[in-house]
Amino acid sequence: MAKPAQRILITGGSSYLGQHLVPLAAEAGYEVWMTYHHTPPALGVPATAVPLDLRDDTAVAQTVANCQPHAIIHLAGSNRGEDMERVIVAGATHIATAAQTHHARLIHLSTDVIFDGHNAPYEETDEVSPLHAYGRAKATAEQIIGRTANHVIVRPSLIYGLHRLDRGTEWMVNSLRAGEPITLFNNQWRMPIAAETLSQVCLELLTLPYVGVLNAAGRQVLSRSEFALRLLDWWQIAERERITIAPAPPDAPWPLDTRLDLTRATLLLRTTLWGVDEILAQSGRKV
Repeated sequence: MAKPAQRILITGGSSYLGQHLVPLAAEAGYEVWMTYHHTPPALGVPATAVPLDLRDDTAVAQTVANCQPHAIIHLAGSNRGEDMERVIVAGATHIATAAQTHHARLIHLSTDVIFDGHNAPYEETDEVSPLHAYGRAKATAEQIIGRTANHVIVRPSLIYGLHRLDRGTEWMVNSLRAGEPITLFNNQWRMPIAAETLSQVCLELLTLPYVGVLNAAGRQVLSRSEFALRLLDWWQIAERERITIAPAPPDAPWPLDTRLDLTRATLLLRTTLWGVDEILAQSGRKV
């Protein structure tokens, strides 16, 4: 008799990363449950979609009890709106409690902007120092998740893809097509990671005994302006007249340099942490 597929629960299954991860998880043979908040997803793959408000501890507990997952991949967490902090912090609390109750491995998606950008490159053990509300909420969530027995806190940088516009690129495209000016910063440094690569990292971590924090970003360092222009080229956006390339203002609330040290991930993972130019080259299309 064939061994039944392991069941995993992916929160934020309709998020940008979730739309990449859910199909890959199903393709890998997992029985996938996924949650969404507002928008029921167009699945296209065998998966069970469940509406869930992460702020509701009873609903989270019931969903996880119904699912009985082998593992939870926690992607959900708003980065905007009045209730952003509660979604991130309360959501992490409720998911961590449920994971601990049901002895589920917990993969939690964090961010590079838990750092202030003054002491890059950052290792997993470096002290966090967020500059803005989103970074502070994610740093608090890390503390909560870190108290569970079987967890990995994954710290990526900017997430993008070549099949769906990511939110940042979508904002640029909409602004330029509306004739609105945008400024791209040439003194903010990031290590963007493709959504497919990050999805593979999350799935690989389900199979490993590793516990703790793991930096998982693309291995190429780019300024925000360099990264943005590469994606505008990829999506063949010709409207460039309203773009200004300039340094971020001194009082900007965003960290300047969040480069991550990838030594640990490179030694641990089989998944290659491709840089942006490598991903573009693999696509087979010249940009």
